[in-house]
Formats: sequence, structure tokens, C-alpha cells
Amino acid sequence: MSQFLPLLVTDIHRTIRDAVVLTLQPEDPQAFAFKQGQYLTFKQDFDGTELRRNYSICAGLDDGVLQVGIKRVDGGAFSTFANEVLKVGDTLHAMPPQGTFSAGLEPDRARNYLGFAGGSGITPVLSILKTVLKREPKSTFTLVYANRAVNTIMFREELEDLKNRYMGRLSVIHMLESGQDIDLFTGRVDQNKCAELFKTWIDVSDMDMAFICGPEPMMLAIADALKTHGLEPEQIKFELFSESQQGRLAKQEMAKRSEGQAQTQVTVKIDGAQHSFTMAKGQSVLDAALENNLDAPFACKAGVCSTCMCKVTEGEVEMLSNHALEDYEVERGYRLSCQSYPLSDTLFIDYDHH
Repeated sequence: MSQFLPLLVTDIHRTIRDAVVLTLQPEDPQAFAFKQGQYLTFKQDFDGTELRRNYSICAGLDDGVLQVGIKRVDGGAFSTFANEVLKVGDTLHAMPPQGTFSAGLEPDRARNYLGFAGGSGITPVLSILKTVLKREPKSTFTLVYANRAVNTIMFREELEDLKNRYMGRLSVIHMLESGQDIDLFTGRVDQNKCAELFKTWIDVSDMDMAFICGPEPMMLAIADALKTHGLEPEQIKFELFSESQQGRLAKQEMAKRSEGQAQTQVTVKIDGAQHSFTMAKGQSVLDAALENNLDAPFACKAGVCSTCMCKVTEGEVEMLSNHALEDYEVERGYRLSCQSYPLSDTLFIDYDHH
């Protein structure tokens, strides 16, 4: 189920001091055909512990390469490994591309796109931006890119090149915490900052679609500002990178609440085979499946990606956090198994039902 395939590292390019762009060559190129805005889930062993991490593809559909951007995070085992240890010629293992952080392309239409990115959140937005500008020749893209300082701007030169290539169709607004001449472009991107931008620089009523990727508080503030200025929820797409504080607290609360409750009898269908076991109500469906040695698919365990998606065909679960499934998918019974905690005494979980 969790199929990890080999990728040869053919190039490592440093975009800023603590971020690299990896060019990857799959043994099976067809398996790694991607949509703009998707990500790869990598698996790596560190001192006997398997880590899985998601990194967004930063290449456009017409770049002819598969590339991901990885910014080093303090204490991050995989990001440090990618920035300091990995060499050209090494092999990584990743699942085929996943994610729904994109919109369908319509080459004949003239659409206006708005992108907000914070720090390394630029990676999937860059993939979308490059693809849209190439494949929708009448469309425009406005990017608001927030960073601490000039030397932390990933892909700065590439964005400048794109601006020159798509003159009049791509505009980039750099928001920095300090060091800008214009007050409007200085400070954090919050609701007030968005309101100022929308008053003078960006006409939200003219936008067809907005893409937001970055830290959760920034993304929620931007989404609220966009809705206040007239965008519908379906016109706003998110890509979140990590679990929220609320998610962690909710899990603790769920474990406490379920103490002493009867266990749940679960049947899991995976790769055509059915497996049955009992699990505690304060445990996630995914953790229970892994504990029972099932090869259940997962990546972030934070409700952020949709790797662990399953269908609940019998019984009931509570999903604590969902940053990945669309409303219509939830209505059809799909759940993120990493966030799903049993409410009923029996459950049937289908990982094959996609």
C-alpha cells in the first residue's frame, strides 16, 4: 500500500544558505507524473527509526524535471540530512506524488490568480505559478511572499527571471519583517496588513482563485481577509505544513475522555485483504493499524496531507482535524485515519476504496 520508489539525486542546488533544491530522477518516470502543487512523501531511516516527511514539488509541469525544495529546520532530522549530508548520486525513496493543492487548467481562459506564501511555503506555490503562466497564456498571477529578511527568500532569482519572462502577467510583492522602504511591505502578514494591501495594491474582487501556503496562523488570517473582501471558500486553497497546537490538545483530550470505555472491534481492508483486531477508543485508527503490523499509508500524521485517507463503511469515528479532505469527500464517508478516533463499538475501514 505505502509504495516507496527509488529516486536518484542528480543535482543539489542551494537556493539560500539553509535550503536546497533537489533534482530527482525516478526509475519509473510515469509513477512520478505530477500535478502542479503536489508533494512527495520521503522515507528515511535515522539510527533505526523510520521518518516520513512531505516536501512539495517546486518544478512546473513544463520544466521537464522533478524537483523539491527543502529548507533546514532546527532539530529537523530529514531537512538537516538533505541540506548537510545528501550528495549527488545518492538514492532517496518516496511515494508517488499526492495532494490536491491545485486547480484545473483552462488554456483558453483569462483568469487572475493570487498566491500567498510564507517562507518555504513558496515551494508548491512556485510550481502552480510556473504552470499557470505557461499553460494559461491569458492568465495573471500576483504573489505575496512573506519572509524574515532578504537573505531568507527562497527562489528569489528565479522569481525575478519569471517576472521578466512574463512581463505584465506576474507581479511579486515581497513582505519582509524589516528592512523595506515602504511600510506597507514591512511586518507580518495578518488581517490588517491584508486589508491595507487589498485597498491599494490588490483588487480581490478581480481574483478567480487564491492559493495560501505557510504557517497556520498566517494562512487563517489571510483566508479570513479574503472572505471578508468577497472571495468564496471554494476559491481559496490551503496547503498546511504541520500539526496545530489545537490538534495536539484535542488528541490529549480524546485519550482522557475515552479512558475506561469499551474497546472497538475493527476490520481494516487493505490491498484486498481484511484484517480484524480490537483497539482502544482513545487511539487513532492509523496508530491501531500500524500497531497491528498493517502497511497502512501515512505521511504527516497531522491531518495535513491526505496520504492516510480511508473510507468508513461501518461504524462511526470522530475526525479531530482535517486540512486535506474536501467537504464532498467527508460527506461520502472518507476520513483521515490519523485523525479518526472510534465512537462506535465496531468499525469497518477501507483503505482500498478510492
